[in-house]
Amino acid sequence: MGKRVWLVTGDLVFRAKLRAVVEAAGGELADAATADLVVIEVGSRGWEERVVELVGRGVPVLAFGPHVGADLLRAARERGAVAVPNSQVEERLRAMAS
Repeated sequence: MGKRVWLVTGDLVFRAKLRAVVEAAGGELADAATADLVVIEVGSRGWEERVVELVGRGVPVLAFGPHVGADLLRAARERGAVAVPNSQVEERLRAMAS
């Protein structure tokens, strides 16, 4: 069975793509309280605090953002997330969601 995934992104196109990846892996969308995996866009409101809180609870976090935002991706890694550029998020999510 796939994971329950909370998607935190304001980009509706990315959200639709990521949702399709989750569902293809047998997973389902969830909220913060029930998620087994969280996918969060770096730069979204409150993302740093969310990553710290989720990682602290033992919830895996996949952070993503533009490749030109290397500093934000590095900050996400420092907080315990797996962080990848936008071009790699679908592939990494596919692996983590199944």
